[in-house]
Amino acid sequence: LLHVSKAMVVITEPYIPGFLAFREVGFLLDRLEEVKREKPELVPQVILVDGNGILHPRGFGLASHLGVECGIPCVGVAKKLYHVDGLVKDAEYREKVSKTLLKKGDHIDLRGESGKIWGRALRTSDDAPNPVFISVGHKISLDVTTQLVVACSHKRIPEPTRKADLLSREDLRKPIKSKKKRK
Repeated sequence: LLHVSKAMVVITEPYIPGFLAFREVGFLLDRLEEVKREKPELVPQVILVDGNGILHPRGFGLASHLGVECGIPCVGVAKKLYHVDGLVKDAEYREKVSKTLLKKGDHIDLRGESGKIWGRALRTSDDAPNPVFISVGHKISLDVTTQLVVACSHKRIPEPTRKADLLSREDLRKPIKSKKKRK
């Protein structure tokens, strides 16, 4: 890791499905501002978000919201398929995954009933048969999104997201000293 920017926060907004960005984007922007201030040479060229981009009921998930707010290309990488526009994990989907996603980099376009491609189911590791669900967040194409996520993945979850998750879980096991509230 080049740099870690983290803070223990108190989330005051309730969890409402489909509105995760309103609950979390401010804290992410705070971390990004800290990097800009303290290590401007490390401001990311692209951000992988543990959430969705356009693969969202309103076509505008956390990755889209963050990208628009900060102006940096963002990619949505979700562990679960958001059921939108007729996309479901039914028997037909499972069969397609088992026959198509055979090795790292294999993917299936997530085409809704409307014909729109919302994102992709992507196998990110030869050792991880379950795909992640990627979608454009902001200022990036689906093909570049796919290449980037594959390049950043050694296991199922891309390394930047996996490392951030491990660090946050490590911090949650420590006693809490002080909490920051977002103004």
